[in-house]
Parts: sequence; structure tokens; C-alpha cells
Amino acid sequence: MHKFIITTQEELTLIIDKSVSKKLDGLRELIMNKVNPSKQKLTVKEVAQKLNVTELTTRNYIQKGYIKADKIGRRVLIDASELEKSLTEIKSLKYKRL
Repeated sequence: MHKFIITTQEELTLIIDKSVSKKLDGLRELIMNKVNPSKQKLTVKEVAQKLNVTELTTRNYIQKGYIKADKIGRRVLIDASELEKSLTEIKSLKYKRL
């Protein structure tokens, strides 16, 4: 059973471009992740540098519950995605009307 589709050259070009770009987008994302891997866990020092505060301030934020952290032995590690969530929550609370 064969199906024949009648289309114009422009429609065919559009269909091919869409299907090729879908495949290339996945490949581009894979290449970018390999070239620039995102670090999953950050140390207190790295978070302090990222937020432009001292390490003590970062530890205080963790203690107060503003930033979620995991303690593994003596090391304190902060998940990068959780840090971003924490920052957006703090910003929304900062500008919340009472």
C-alpha cells in the first residue's frame, strides 16, 4: 500500500526543514552540554562568589532556610537548580505587598 502526497515545492521544503531542525536541535543541545557541562552541586565558596557575598552570609542563608543545602560529612553542597529556585522565591517575597 503506497500513499502519494501532492504538495508544492515550498511545502515540501518547509516539511523537510522542520524535520531536520528537530533532529539538529537535539544534537546542538547534546554538544552544548558536553562543551559547557553544568555543575550540579556547588560549594559554599562557589555560591558566595556567585551571589557576591561572604561565605559566612551564605552559611547564614542556609541556616535560616533561604537556601537548601546537603551536608555530606563536613562538606556543605548546594544544588544549582535549588539555588536558582531559592533566589526567585526570595525575590518574590522581597517585593510582595503586605
